Amino acid sequence: MNGTWRNWAGNQRTRPVRTVHARDTGEVADAVRAAAEDGLRVKAIGSGHSFTGVGVADGVAIAAPSDPAGIRLDGEIAHVPAGVTLRALNRRLWELGRALPNLGDIDAQTVAGAISTGTHGTGAGYRGIATQVEGVQLVLADGTVRHPGGDELAAARIGLGALGVLTGVSLRTVPAFRLHAVESVRPLPEVLDGLDGLAAAHDHVEFYWFPHTDLAVLKTNDRTDAEGPRRGRAAGWIGDELLGNSGFGLACRAGELAPPLVPRLNDFVARRMPAGGYVGRSYEVFCSPRRVRFLEMEYAVPRAALPEAFDGLRTAADRHGHGVTFPVEVRVLGADDVPLSTAYGRDTAYLAVHVRAGRPHETYFGAVEPVLSALDGRPHWGKLHTMTAATLRSRYPAYDDVVAVRDRLDPEGRFRNPYLDRVLGVPCASPT
Repeated sequence: MNGTWRNWAGNQRTRPVRTVHARDTGEVADAVRAAAEDGLRVKAIGSGHSFTGVGVADGVAIAAPSDPAGIRLDGEIAHVPAGVTLRALNRRLWELGRALPNLGDIDAQTVAGAISTGTHGTGAGYRGIATQVEGVQLVLADGTVRHPGGDELAAARIGLGALGVLTGVSLRTVPAFRLHAVESVRPLPEVLDGLDGLAAAHDHVEFYWFPHTDLAVLKTNDRTDAEGPRRGRAAGWIGDELLGNSGFGLACRAGELAPPLVPRLNDFVARRMPAGGYVGRSYEVFCSPRRVRFLEMEYAVPRAALPEAFDGLRTAADRHGHGVTFPVEVRVLGADDVPLSTAYGRDTAYLAVHVRAGRPHETYFGAVEPVLSALDGRPHWGKLHTMTAATLRSRYPAYDDVVAVRDRLDPEGRFRNPYLDRVLGVPCASPT
């Protein structure tokens, strides 16, 4: 199958030589061997929720097996076809009485895409999805199938698609649980000054700051044995659809037409964001629909650097984000040991900036990035940034270990693309 591929935001496009929708690992292996015979590079494609070129294929694009019927549970370990979406996985796990302990706020990604780019969620006592990986099935550059261990498995947990094509992932799960969500509009100084206490008191904490205002929308999620109060259908529609999507989209367009109105628009929207509490299934509380398409840049900084990072970001937004209606998202996460995780070896704070898809972002993002980079910031692998291998090597203590695994498994660069060349360098035996 041939055709033009584009990511969700529309800022990455390509026309692969061919696209293969594989039904099983054998078909992936056949596609990789055929690509090698034709001298073509290979890239696994997911649902396109990365803003960077990490999933852009210029040779053979392979969609990994994605049938949810292939999900099976072995004790607390879920074995999952790599192309299954988080949405499908979450629903099936719930039916089996299980859940993932932490999720981001979007569930459209494939499992392979989510772990390969470091999808993380929030919670000072929790970690990103890749830390739940117990094993993977990987098709290598010569078409052989590997169940890696040791340093290879460590690298594959967040492998950027550089090691091979993931066809299966084994994830550690927990018993299914409900979350009590509380959302409120607060003065920004109150949230900033109290964030450490909030992060200690709640399982999951995040806040959204609307640029050019002194308001933040605070969200806390806590595990609960209660089954209510439930979120009413009308409240869900108002929060997710009217304010979160349709109404917010209108506010974005109004701000683009009249930038001087943005501070008042942001204040108006922030004050009308839903407030209150409800109880729901974990994945339904963690994740929410995103129909206003956007571009995003996110940096991870040491958690202790959050106050300085936020102050610098706010100054940059005031000077260079005059027409920005999208809020800044701030989250926290515990340290982990995944080599290319943005939380590797340190408790972490995440700061994410957004603009509506199709709108200029370079000036705003370009002003924010050096502020966060200067604080030993690490960019999210799937979100826009300008870092290169030379800089990234100094940010990740185990960076060279991952590159060594990549060079060993794919010395000729079968799984290269321009983005991977920029962030990992060219494999040792690959033609330039």
